[in-house]
Amino acid sequence: MRTFSTTAALCLALALPAAALAQDAGKGFLFGAPSGGLTFRGGWAGASAKSDLFDFTTQNLTLSRGDFSSLEGGIDFAYTVHHNTQLVLSWGLSGVDKQSEFRNFIDNNNAPIQQMTQFRRMPMTLSVKQYLTSPGQSIGRFAWIPSRAAVYVGAGGGIEWYRFRQGGDFIDFSTSNVFPDTFTSDGESGMALGFAGFDYNITPRWAVTTEGRYSWSKASLSNDFAGFQKLDLSGISTSIGLTVRF
Repeated sequence: MRTFSTTAALCLALALPAAALAQDAGKGFLFGAPSGGLTFRGGWAGASAKSDLFDFTTQNLTLSRGDFSSLEGGIDFAYTVHHNTQLVLSWGLSGVDKQSEFRNFIDNNNAPIQQMTQFRRMPMTLSVKQYLTSPGQSIGRFAWIPSRAAVYVGAGGGIEWYRFRQGGDFIDFSTSNVFPDTFTSDGESGMALGFAGFDYNITPRWAVTTEGRYSWSKASLSNDFAGFQKLDLSGISTSIGLTVRF
């Protein structure tokens, strides 16, 4: 038994240089469990758009709540703190520009009264990510073999920056006059999020990551939108990305 163990250890030691060159090529294992990973993701950022400014906009302009949802890109940096637990620092960006006009009004030339609405969101968060199934297992002191797929959940919080801007022609409802103007509000707010997803490993170092998350956030508006309540920045997002372990 001792001879077999010694022989196996010697074979593994001799295989180290070749395996080190092969680990990025998907030969089955890494040398040691990875300490973290970097995920580049893209997907769809759904906007709840349920505050009163969105109500006013969708009632008076040719926009719907769904028009405030958009494509999203993001980066996640994960660091393993204990077995199946990671701390994840995330950054994302989504935004949309939509042209509209007043639903029930035209100007003195029988032309539509048009404007452009811009909505941007940029969250930065720190989360705890917990794998419900093992992402892989260590074999001895050297080899780490990934599972085919690993499911995880997580929660966290952070800051979300935003911009809401409307520019074009508008109606003074007290006089029925049409006037050009631009209304802008930007700032930041605290946010919380929860998420769930899974990694599908294509090599020991590379994985395809699919995730869904829900974020909660409301931000105060500038004086350009005086009289309105806080702006709803919440929403559901889905994404798919490529993860590289290190």
